[in-house]
Amino acid sequence: MWSPRAGRRPVRCRLALAAVLLLSAAPPARAQEILVFAAASLTESMQEIAKAFAAQSRIEPKFSFGASSDLARQIEAGAPADLFFSADTAKMDDLEKGGLVRRGERREFVGNALVVIVPRGPAQRITAPADLARFKRLALADPAAVPAGIYAKKWLESIGLWKEIEPKVVPTLDVRAALAAVATGSVPAGIVYRTDAAISRDVAIAWTVSKGPEITYSLAPVARSARAADAKKFVDFASGPQGRAVFERRGFVIRAAAH
Repeated sequence: MWSPRAGRRPVRCRLALAAVLLLSAAPPARAQEILVFAAASLTESMQEIAKAFAAQSRIEPKFSFGASSDLARQIEAGAPADLFFSADTAKMDDLEKGGLVRRGERREFVGNALVVIVPRGPAQRITAPADLARFKRLALADPAAVPAGIYAKKWLESIGLWKEIEPKVVPTLDVRAALAAVATGSVPAGIVYRTDAAISRDVAIAWTVSKGPEITYSLAPVARSARAADAKKFVDFASGPQGRAVFERRGFVIRAAAH
């Protein structure tokens, strides 16, 4: 015998089924995003580390790579970065003095080395640093501001070559631009980080600087980050065993201390 209640039951079932289907078809929740400002020389390493981190945490790092000096200025001007990974400690010191990062949250566990590069091809031998003086031009990340260039200048000053080479310097926006200038043959030689030379098939290492300035990178969450907890998780991951393994494999120097 038909009844209004019995007639409504199939309708309710169909509505319930439709709701289940809609829920099952809904896209998965989006991963939370954090914005990382990082030195250009860290590009491949950080992208690899971020991929592993996102898979484990559902926090997805997005990046702005460039010269540490430029990135630090952007943070000082209010750019919405959640983390900063500088190619030196000086830029991080400046941000700390301005209250933009905290000393206790900094991690300084990665280093690098300088190398002289030339375009790959017929060997241009450098048997001593003094041989650099024979090149008409030398590509450096801007030695007035960018860490890679500042380190290179300090090394050249320490061996008494800076004054002779300074007029020949072609300053570039960052270390990757110096690498590109040599890789394309636009400049006959350059000084970059060892890890930068390793990613290019178009350059060869002509000289490795064994007694140059100590190169130390610095990583820290930005104090005013709206995603402070997520930023700290990424700092811990990048400075932990998995992150360190990536940096070491890509040729960076791993420091013993995490702070």
